[in-house]
Amino acid sequence: MISFSNVQKQYGKQVIYVGASFQLNPGEKAGLVGPNGAGKTTLFRMIMGEETPDDGEISVPRKVTIGYFRQDVGEMSGRPVIDEAIAGSGRVGDLHHELTSLQNAMEDPARAGEMDRILDRFGEVQEEYEHLGGYTLEAQAREVLAGLGFHDEQIDGDVGALSGGWKMRVALARVLLGRPDVLLMDEPTNHLDIESIVWLEQFLKQYAGSLLMTSHDREFMNRIVSKILEIDEGEVNTYSGDYDFYERERSIRETNQQAAFARQQAMLAKEQRFIERFKTHAAKAAQVQSRIKALDKIEKIELPKKRQIVKFDFRVPPRSGDLVAVCEDLHKAYGSRVIYNGFNFTIRRGERWAVMGRNGAGKSTLLKMIAGTTQPDRGAVQLGASLNMGYFAQQALDILEADLTVIEQLQKDFPKDSIGSLRTLAGAFQFSSEEADKKIRSLSGGEKSRLAIARMLYHPPNFLVLDEPTNHLDLATKEMLVEALKDFEGTMIFVSHDRMFLQGLASRVLEIGGESGEDRSPRQYLGSYREYVAAMGHEAPGIHS
Repeated sequence: MISFSNVQKQYGKQVIYVGASFQLNPGEKAGLVGPNGAGKTTLFRMIMGEETPDDGEISVPRKVTIGYFRQDVGEMSGRPVIDEAIAGSGRVGDLHHELTSLQNAMEDPARAGEMDRILDRFGEVQEEYEHLGGYTLEAQAREVLAGLGFHDEQIDGDVGALSGGWKMRVALARVLLGRPDVLLMDEPTNHLDIESIVWLEQFLKQYAGSLLMTSHDREFMNRIVSKILEIDEGEVNTYSGDYDFYERERSIRETNQQAAFARQQAMLAKEQRFIERFKTHAAKAAQVQSRIKALDKIEKIELPKKRQIVKFDFRVPPRSGDLVAVCEDLHKAYGSRVIYNGFNFTIRRGERWAVMGRNGAGKSTLLKMIAGTTQPDRGAVQLGASLNMGYFAQQALDILEADLTVIEQLQKDFPKDSIGSLRTLAGAFQFSSEEADKKIRSLSGGEKSRLAIARMLYHPPNFLVLDEPTNHLDLATKEMLVEALKDFEGTMIFVSHDRMFLQGLASRVLEIGGESGEDRSPRQYLGSYREYVAAMGHEAPGIHS
């Protein structure tokens, strides 16, 4: 289907690919992995023909259709969400929009003189549209958009009124509706909640074409792909299995390569000692020359390329009182929409609450009321004794100072700490010494999230309130964060759509906002997230097995 053969690519002095080769076969579903800057987006762009290799060959059959979901969605405005989604459906999408245009023309009194021509063209377009299954397209579009979390009023509303995250969902729907032969997907779960992620998993499992995707969601990757393509210092290594298999196999390969390297180094040292010892002995001259020539021909084994993962060790936070937060008779509404109606809830020391609920159920609102950034309409949140709260939300990124570098921001925050310990902190959150000297204004959203979390956790509070802390974090940082928080001795309440985060940390689950018509009273589950899923039969409210 698609193949790379000995591809070379570099930008200036930065080498991206050196002899990269791989193949994506029909119907195959593969994950593309590698550190930031390894060249994942460049690979997608070369498949799309938006960039060309410096050397080597990229083969894409001429009649193969490719759909590419990328993180920059472009401009969207001026038409309903459903029309924007249908726009990616090739010929059928074009005909859909021409029909809409012709219908508008038929209703325009100023074009009465053209009516015969407009009616003739309308008949032609309608016939072709029906032949290509166009009248089922709108139903499919509504189904896909609903799966991605849209309500009916949003689907028929102006796409220009949506936030950036919701426009990303429209762009995703557009690519899925196109039903291409090959799907290229760059971080498709970034702006999705758990319900939409699970829906997308099912869609992609049933998708008959080939798939190549990047994702920072380990669970999502494991459930879909059967092959991993790893970009490693310019080469592409292939692993036949899911992400967990790749990690195990990579570890085995590294161990074997390390052992082979040690054996070869011992052999080379032995041969070198012989050469040094007898190079001046005439009787051994032929043997010495023979061994020198043999050494020159040996292909040298290199040490495996080590991924630099710096462990972050929590300092022990001060102990809080046994009662951390008590919500008493909370009422909260936005206009006619009631979010909380007499809600009572208690958080005790050492508990780790995961807050679950559909979009709009009030998850972030609850965290804001506990953090004190939003006030309830009635009722109160009482915080316990000796409490030091750390609150993370996407708004936390706004307090970073754009003109400072990463390390300068940390020095300003922690002036009494050594530069060495601050660089270790930066390294734990995947900022190399070079990246720690980057200006904050040039950081991506994920990099800013990493920095904000690092600042919050360096002198850890004893109560963490976290609203989607893993958004945009890469797998290495996410896994480091989960491991660090497992050892956290304080109390937590958090919202997350990442199942690795939920499985690793939640000891309690608060489920809020039932389906319409159901009892909307929050439900407390006094067990881990894994136990909650086993007991409830769903991974989040709104998903029913």
